Amino acid sequence: MTARSDRDLQAVKDYLDASMAPDPERAARYVASPFLVRFTGNRRFDAPDGPTSFNAARYRWVKKRIDRYDVVPGAEETIIYSIGHLYGEWPDGTPFDHNRYVDRFVVRDGLIVETDVWNDSAEWILDPSIART
Repeated sequence: MTARSDRDLQAVKDYLDASMAPDPERAARYVASPFLVRFTGNRRFDAPDGPTSFNAARYRWVKKRIDRYDVVPGAEETIIYSIGHLYGEWPDGTPFDHNRYVDRFVVRDGLIVETDVWNDSAEWILDPSIART
């Protein structure tokens, strides 16, 4: 990795740490303007508080168990994937774990400009029998 991709990876790690706190104001320190998050179901937000508000309605609480980061340095930007599992509680207090997720970040000049978020939550909500705890 390059010094730039190391810096960009640290921005993603700091953003995720703040997002999972949840502290969207702190997370905003690591994003550029403009900023776009395409969340599950193609919901679009332009600030970190959008996903935080969405998660507050979907989960009682949720955290990420990050398994790895894949870093793809480019000439103008760094693409970073955060891959792992979500765990937490549904609104009714039922615990869940092993909910796969992938987050894709586009980072330029040490700031996140774009994020895509995918996970199994929608499928698990539709058919709770497939969820593992």
